Amino acid sequence: MSRPRIVIVGAGFAGYRTARTLSRLTRHQADIVLLNPTDYFLYLPLLPQVAAGILEPRRVSVSLSGTLPRVRLVLGEADGIDLDGRTVHYTDPEGGEGTLRYDRLVLAAGSVNKLLPIPGVAEHAHGFRGLPEALYLRDHVTRQVELAAAADDRAECAARCTFVVVGAGYTGTEVAAHGQMYTDAQVRRHPMRTGMRPRWMLLDVAERVLPEMDERLSRTAERVLRQRGVDVRMGTSVKEATHDGVLLTDGTTVDTRTLVWCVGVRPDPLVESLGLPMERGRLLVDPYLQVPGRPELFACGDVAAVPDLTKPGQYTPMTAQHAWRHGKVCAENVAASLGIGGQRRAYRHRDMGFVVDLGGAKAAANPLGVPMSGPAAGAVTRGYHLAAMPGNRVRVAADWLLDAVLPRQAVQLGLVRSWSVPLESASPEVARVPGRPDAGPAGPAESAGGPGRTEPAEGRRGGEPAKARPGEEPAKGQPGGESARSQPGGEPAKGQPGGEPAKGQPGGEPAKGQPGGEPAKGQPGGEPAKSQPGGEPAKAQPGGEPARKHPGRPGADGASGERHRTSESARPRPAHAPGTSRKAAEPSAAPKPSTGARRSEAPGGTRSSGRTRSPGAPAPTRSAGPPADPGPEPPPNQPPPGPDIAPGPVKRTDGPAVEGDS
Repeated sequence: MSRPRIVIVGAGFAGYRTARTLSRLTRHQADIVLLNPTDYFLYLPLLPQVAAGILEPRRVSVSLSGTLPRVRLVLGEADGIDLDGRTVHYTDPEGGEGTLRYDRLVLAAGSVNKLLPIPGVAEHAHGFRGLPEALYLRDHVTRQVELAAAADDRAECAARCTFVVVGAGYTGTEVAAHGQMYTDAQVRRHPMRTGMRPRWMLLDVAERVLPEMDERLSRTAERVLRQRGVDVRMGTSVKEATHDGVLLTDGTTVDTRTLVWCVGVRPDPLVESLGLPMERGRLLVDPYLQVPGRPELFACGDVAAVPDLTKPGQYTPMTAQHAWRHGKVCAENVAASLGIGGQRRAYRHRDMGFVVDLGGAKAAANPLGVPMSGPAAGAVTRGYHLAAMPGNRVRVAADWLLDAVLPRQAVQLGLVRSWSVPLESASPEVARVPGRPDAGPAGPAESAGGPGRTEPAEGRRGGEPAKARPGEEPAKGQPGGESARSQPGGEPAKGQPGGEPAKGQPGGEPAKGQPGGEPAKGQPGGEPAKSQPGGEPAKAQPGGEPARKHPGRPGADGASGERHRTSESARPRPAHAPGTSRKAAEPSAAPKPSTGARRSEAPGGTRSSGRTRSPGAPAPTRSAGPPADPGPEPPPNQPPPGPDIAPGPVKRTDGPAVEGDS
C-alpha cells in the first residue's frame, strides 16, 4: 500500500511550521511535499534591518532543504487547484509546468501587499513583503542620499532626502525608525552641500502609531520616532502619488522620490479561485483549521479565517505569531486525519505580547503584558527574535555585534531594479526578471543588457527600447536592426558602430559559410556538395570541420568540445540583440511551442533560455533567399545533437582552447 501524500502550498510562518511538525510526527509514514517559489523561509520581522544595512539578506533566509528533514521541496508557484481531482498545478521558476497529486492539502500561501484605489500608488510606490523589496529600498535610499549630496539645487536635494512611509503598523513603524538612523549615519560621514538633513515621514489614517497593539507600546514608539526627527502624521494619508511627489489628504504637497507602502496585507489571490466560502478574502475554516465539507483540505496562516475561540464571533488577526501557531495545530490535525498521529484539537491561543524593534538600543515590548521600553526592551526584543528564528541564530548575533562596533557599509549594489518589485504583485517574494511577459510594458533590463527589455529612467542611456522579442523587428539603433539616423554625425559609414558594417566584420554581412551569411554548400538553402549524402557541411557549420582562422567565432568549436545541431535544427535564425536569449529571438510562429507558459497575473513569466549569446559575438541574420529543404540526416559518425553553446572551455583540434558562448 502506498503512503499518503501531504502537499503544503507555501513556506511562510504557517507552512514552514506545518512541514517541520509533520516531519517529526509522520516519521516516514507519509510523503510530505512542500511547494514554494523560493528555497528559503523568510523571517519577516527582521526584514527592516536588511533594508537598513544591519543584517545581510541570507541571515533572515533559512534554508528549507537544510532544516526540513524528510520533506521534499518543489520549487514552483501554485496557479490552480483541482479540488475534485485532488491535484495542484504549479509553474516552476524557469517556466516549466507540473502537477502534484495529494491526499491531504494544506493551503498556507500567505499574503501580498494590500492595494487601495489611490491614483498613482500602484505605479510609484513599493511594498515591503519580501527580500527583493528590502534590497531595492536599501539601494534606492542610498542612491537618493548620494544624489542629494551632489545636487546644487536645494529643491532637488530636499526632494531626494524626503522619504514617505504610509502605514504606521508594525512594519511601517520599524521601516521609518531604522531608515532615519541609516540616512543620518550616511549624512554624518558625507555632509550635504546645502546643509540639509534627511527627512522621514510616517503617515496613517489611524489615530495613533501601532493602532492594533497596546496603547503603551504605541506611546513608546511614537516618542522614539519623534526624538529621532521622524515626521509622524496621524489621521493623514496619500491622496495622489506622482513621480515627483505625493499629495496628502490634508492638502499638503510633499516633493519626494520615495514612497514606501506598508498599509497592510491581503490574502494570496490563489484562494479566491477555489469557489469556497470566504471571509474578507480569507478561506473560512473551522477551529480545527479544516475547510467544512472538504475533509482533505486544511488552511492556516494569512489565507485562513480561523475562529478566535477567546473572542466569539471574531477571527484571529493576520500576524506572524498566529500563523506560527496555526502551523503546529494544523500539522497535528492533518496527522490525526490520516491515523498516524494523536487526536485532533482546536486552535486556541494566548496572547504572549509583542515586540517592536526601533533600531539601536531602542525598542517597545510588552512580554506577558509587562510594558517595557529603552535598552531593556531592546534586549528582550533581540532575544525573542533569536529564540523564534528556526536557524541562522549565530550569524544574526554576529551581524548585530559587528554593527555595534563597526560603521555600516552604505553602498548600492544595483541588484534589484524598480520595475522588478512592483507593488501589485501576486508573489512579492520573487523579483521579476528580464524576458518574462509579466514584467509589464516598461520592463527594463539591467545595465549589463538583459534580454529584450528597456532600461528605466535611472538606468542605461538611450531612448526607444530595443525590440528583441519573438516575432518583432529589432529597434533602430540596436544590434541587428537599422541604425538610428538621429545619432551624432548623421548616418554612420559602413563598418562603424551603428552603421552598415562591412562584409566579414562583426555585425556586418557575413561572408559565405559564416553564421547568418549566404549558405555554403551543404547548408539549408545552399547547393549540396557532391561527395556526401545531402552535401558536405561547410567549415564552421554544425556537423562540419571547425574553422581554423576564427578562434572564438560562433560555430568554430572543435568536434571534441561542443555538441552540434542536426540538419533539422540548422535553419537560419532571426537577428537579435546582444544579451538576448536564443529562445527569445525565435520567431513566434516556430513549429515547436514553448512549454513554459506562465500565468499572466503572477510574476513568474515564461521560461527564458538559461544561456545567452556573448555580447561580443556577431548576431546571425537571415539569408537572402528562402530556406530550402535541409536535406537528409547527417552521417552516423556525427556527434549527438545538442545546443550550440559549449558548457565550458572547448578544446580545439587545430589550435589552443577557446571559451564557448556564455
